Amino acid sequence: MLHPSVATLTDPVPVPRGGLTRDRLASLAGASLMAPAILAIQALRGQRIDVPVIVAGCALLFLLVLARMAELVRLNESTVRELRGTEGVLRASLSERDALAAQLEHQAFHDSLTDLANRALFNDRVRQALARARRSGRGLAVLFVDLDDFKVVNDSLGHGAGDRLLREVAARLCSCLRDHDTVGRLGGDEFAILAEDADLGTARQLAERIIATLAAPFPLVGGQVTIHASIGIAFDGRLALDEAQLLRNADIARYAAKSRGNGTYEVFQSSMLRSVRDRHDVQADLEGAIERRELVVHYQPIVDLHTGRVAGAEALVRWPRPDRGLVPPAEFIPLAEETGLVVELDRFVLRQVAGWVADAGPLLLHVNLSAHHLLRNDLAGNVAAALRDSGLPPECLALELTESVLMHDLEVAIVRLHELKRLGVGLAIDDFAGAAEESAVARAIITLATTLHLDTVAEGVERPEQATALAELGCHLAQGYHFSRPIPAADMARLTGQHPVATTLSHPA
Repeated sequence: MLHPSVATLTDPVPVPRGGLTRDRLASLAGASLMAPAILAIQALRGQRIDVPVIVAGCALLFLLVLARMAELVRLNESTVRELRGTEGVLRASLSERDALAAQLEHQAFHDSLTDLANRALFNDRVRQALARARRSGRGLAVLFVDLDDFKVVNDSLGHGAGDRLLREVAARLCSCLRDHDTVGRLGGDEFAILAEDADLGTARQLAERIIATLAAPFPLVGGQVTIHASIGIAFDGRLALDEAQLLRNADIARYAAKSRGNGTYEVFQSSMLRSVRDRHDVQADLEGAIERRELVVHYQPIVDLHTGRVAGAEALVRWPRPDRGLVPPAEFIPLAEETGLVVELDRFVLRQVAGWVADAGPLLLHVNLSAHHLLRNDLAGNVAAALRDSGLPPECLALELTESVLMHDLEVAIVRLHELKRLGVGLAIDDFAGAAEESAVARAIITLATTLHLDTVAEGVERPEQATALAELGCHLAQGYHFSRPIPAADMARLTGQHPVATTLSHPA
């Protein structure tokens, strides 16, 4: 920061009081001419001239004038030195001011964490690139890059690890670019890339290179982390769009890529605009349905593979819509998780099922957990709050996990499982019926569950040979269309004789 005194450096410098002013020059001239004037007056009057006195007086006056002039010269030299020193300070201050201005300008247009271009600078670069492309006729593309698993890392390992991951991601993105390309961080885990002098094929190759580069494990404190990226590409061959429209189109394409799964990219198509509008409409309708408690719960029986008896049921949330009937959870649960509505949805479902449990008798409810839920450091607190809000005893709740959730980050998963066990809830692995045809895979999953003291529930059993194979491998519980489709709560109560042994709750069908 500049010293406050610098503000006065450009003020006019007053003339030193000891300088050669007109009055002082007149006094010196008068003193120098005093002796000749006396001689002239005496000569005109015919008086006798006392030469020794005159000589002595002239010499004295001369010495006095010389001394005074020497003093004035010293004062002037001192003033010059002061001015030169002030000039040096002024130059240094101006240099410091310029450096500070450059630093402030850099901070205004660059991300403080990654030092990449920020949104303002990136938009300006796209605007300038569009102007150049229109003059040259060469194409350009904008890529919107979003990290699929960043929130999981942030929640499980902390913000410090998240910041380190973002810096490493920025470095890897830069390594994928050409010299004249631009990469910026738009905020959070969102990055954007401007590829000039590029056609659609070049943009696709760049997206594939980025996906492959980011897929390699990132070394962080406590181990390695693997993440994936969803990329949207906006390419305007006619160069008719502005920078805001290009970024919007790339963002829309990124949403389409994310809906396909992790580690993919999509090129913007005009048909995607309708999907975005539909998505916003569905989000608003779902939020209203949750607030108005319009969702319903159906139950699919769970069968004990060794006894053949109904051991419980999986509670499946459904969304009744006047224009579509019952909407399956696979169509709205991902949106609920992405927008944060899943927390309210979980509480609603737990309250609904808790009421049914109170009427039907003590039941064990299994709730499916995604990787996002399992790796959150506040998972145990959220589960405890849901139990408290619903009035459901901990011993009536078990949490179901897919084998892929456990494999995502086994060390963190084990920590979370211990936290959940301390709450008194049960744990189970489910959704691996498709592995029944590959006994080695299914056996490995069952062995993992046994090691972690988890139950196993095979979902999606549709053929009798699947049920037989699972029973031979040691799986105890299964469900699927081979046994029963989901049924209303009243039918489930009659099927279990009003006293079902166990119930499971999960979102996906």
